[in-house]
Amino acid sequence: MRTPFFKSKEMSKSHASEFIKFLDASPTPYHAVASIRQHLVSHGFKELSEKTAWHGKVEHNGKYYVTRNNSSIIAFSVGGKWKPGNPIAVTGAHTDSPALRIKPISKRVSEKYAQVGVETYGGGIWHSWFDSDLALAGRVFVNDKSSGKIVSKLVDLKRPLLKIPTLAIHLDREVNQKFEFNKETQLLPIAGLVKDEKNDKSKNDNNSGAIKSIVERHHKELLDLVAKELELKSVEDIEDFELILYDYQGPTLGGINDEFVFSGRLDNLTSCFTSMHGLTLAADTDLSNESGIRMMACFDHEEIGSSSAQGADSTFLPSVIERLSYLKADGTDAENPVTVPSYHETYSRSFFLSSDVAHAVHPNYASKYESQHKPLIGEGPVIKINANQRYMTNSPGLVLVKKVAEISKVPLQLFVVANNSPCGSTIGPILASKTGIRTLDLGNPILSMHSIRETGGSRDIDYQIQLFQKFFEQYTKLEDQIEV
Repeated sequence: MRTPFFKSKEMSKSHASEFIKFLDASPTPYHAVASIRQHLVSHGFKELSEKTAWHGKVEHNGKYYVTRNNSSIIAFSVGGKWKPGNPIAVTGAHTDSPALRIKPISKRVSEKYAQVGVETYGGGIWHSWFDSDLALAGRVFVNDKSSGKIVSKLVDLKRPLLKIPTLAIHLDREVNQKFEFNKETQLLPIAGLVKDEKNDKSKNDNNSGAIKSIVERHHKELLDLVAKELELKSVEDIEDFELILYDYQGPTLGGINDEFVFSGRLDNLTSCFTSMHGLTLAADTDLSNESGIRMMACFDHEEIGSSSAQGADSTFLPSVIERLSYLKADGTDAENPVTVPSYHETYSRSFFLSSDVAHAVHPNYASKYESQHKPLIGEGPVIKINANQRYMTNSPGLVLVKKVAEISKVPLQLFVVANNSPCGSTIGPILASKTGIRTLDLGNPILSMHSIRETGGSRDIDYQIQLFQKFFEQYTKLEDQIEV
């Protein structure tokens, strides 16, 4: 089992070094939320549940968090002068990354190799997964004999279990000209060798009738490893699982002066980590005089469009804000909560910093970038702008963030995609259209976005934490100064 990466409330000397530990502890969205929760609890945040009423539980100067599906999390601190209708300063990020996920029926055998059926998740650079040592992590639902319930447990098989081997160049002389492959039949990891292919039933499995047992659907040897890791008596205790492949080679600082972060999942655990630290650093600062709420939100499923119960296009953030707006901070009912829906006022006065990684200029492909907008690693967060509203940045938001950057002494960069290039998007447009909250898109610059290993900047981690901390601390003071 992995050891916790947070050992005390004290900050490490280097946020970049701590970020490496955070990445290593967070191979899946479930692990990422567990890591964030652990950090919040160590800083005095209390858990709330969506299954129960919050009356009497939310107080002035209190710090709270709530999760959904264990893959999305919202945390906030309530100002001492908060009242319904007041503004909320929100940062938003996402916990998921492009990856390969084990299929419900994964058992495969070919040429005496045990193989594992996988499904592509998101828009990954899939050729980067070939010849990498792949580990497995995720959540497992098991029968808990002591409680009589089926419970979810995190698992991380931190060892090189799988490999997607490339074909030798001797058998494909044109491989360096253009590497093409079939994602269904050739992006198939091998897990080991089988002794008796004849007795394998997966070849003729037509999946008819009832759902087969977990042992029939997956290689037993793989299930044995999961059961051993979770200290289960038998694989029969496993009801189901959601397992994700990830690069066994761990995250690390790199470059001549450790100016780089080399890792998978920088998109977008970078923003989860910096939001988390920004909030906990700001959570108690002059909170008794704060008239607003300071909030971070990390959602699952951004890489596939955010349309899920725990995505940014769900009820998660609106329902949390509405609950807070129907309550006074002392836990009593707000005045006329039905006839005066104060959350509409809160929406109009709030601000959402949508934070997702940005494209750093690539020295070998500089022509792919707009000539005057080439963000550099190590030079601070990048404000992302798009006239077609793929990003939500506009002038009022830009003015606000510039003010925050001046206070925090953080450099900013600007990015606009070239007219002849496609443009990605973020959770910013989704939340802006859903709630009407003013929104700006920004993020730290990285290279190789959506590769199995991306490259970010170690100094940018501190820059973004500083920016978020001052955003939380200063927003309610700045909000009235910029009229729209």
